[in-house]
Amino acid sequence: MLGQSQKEEVVLVNNGATTVTISAFSVNDSAFSLSGLSLPATIPPGGRTTFMLEFAPTALGWTYGDVVFTSNASNSQLKLPLAGAGGKIQLLKAQPSSISFGSLTLGQTATVPVVVTNSSSLPVTLTALRDFGSGFSASGLTLPTSLARGQSATLQVSFTPTAAGASGGGILIEGGSLIIPVTGTGESIGQLTLSPTVLNFGNTDIGSTAAQSASLTATGGAVTVSSATSSNSQYGISGISFPLTLSSGQSTEFKLTFSPQTVGTSSATVTVSSNASDSSATETASGIGISAQYSVSLSWDASTSSVAGYNVYRGTQPGTYSRINSSLDSTTTYVDNTVVSGSTYYYAATAVNATGQESGYSAPIQISIP
Repeated sequence: MLGQSQKEEVVLVNNGATTVTISAFSVNDSAFSLSGLSLPATIPPGGRTTFMLEFAPTALGWTYGDVVFTSNASNSQLKLPLAGAGGKIQLLKAQPSSISFGSLTLGQTATVPVVVTNSSSLPVTLTALRDFGSGFSASGLTLPTSLARGQSATLQVSFTPTAAGASGGGILIEGGSLIIPVTGTGESIGQLTLSPTVLNFGNTDIGSTAAQSASLTATGGAVTVSSATSSNSQYGISGISFPLTLSSGQSTEFKLTFSPQTVGTSSATVTVSSNASDSSATETASGIGISAQYSVSLSWDASTSSVAGYNVYRGTQPGTYSRINSSLDSTTTYVDNTVVSGSTYYYAATAVNATGQESGYSAPIQISIP
């Protein structure tokens, strides 16, 4: 409306892997103005900056312009088309009144329905739809069409980015003096790197689980990861959920676990699927399942009499023993490395003097092996 103004927030996103510095901007029509952007403006990889664009019409009819941003990015001259209409009365209202499509990978399409309503007291004839700005389009109305007071019609507004970077534009509805501002960002489809490419778990006890870290990194553009699978059920993937979208330069960590079920060497291939230019990334994992090794460490008080050494006895029930030391033990400690998982043992010790006389068994102790 003449004498009024409208503001829209605009977002600039750095989808690259290096820092971008905006050094200047220019607006080529005085009906449009930009505020909230201090120069130089530095945007780190994956970062964004926001500012406001204002339209204050000074004449009836459509006004067109551009704002151009100068930076050290690969698209060093980024142009944002602008349009607005000045009128005496507002004939139409749109819901939503503006659309932000966010980020889409190149070639992907998003569509938003917009309901246009005649808010005036007179019939309004819509004569044409005009889109401007790269990748934006409108459809769904048979034109010309007339809307009575309070009557509504629905059109479909779409965005299909064809180049990386932020885009802005609008949908003009001629005959009703209405513009619907639209913005969106195109993101290149990048490559996905899985690191490390080889994992070795070494020896792992059967019944236990070992874990190692791995990471996924997107380069050269955004990547959406759809799944990760292991070719061997003894190797699992945890700490990550899908689908997962990584912007360019972003990494995420997950865990690969090894839970051996049998004795021996095994291996697996982990495959990560995505929409990256290299649609799958792989790493190999290997490990050795071993039976759990247990031992029993024994110690006892020294005899108060003069002795030459001690014998150690073991049995599976109290009082029934077999000697397990091969020669007389001159110390008061012994380590039994021959125990078996799931068994219960009873141990006793005897003292032997210099003439070979052996004492009776000590009080037995009971040990259960897990």
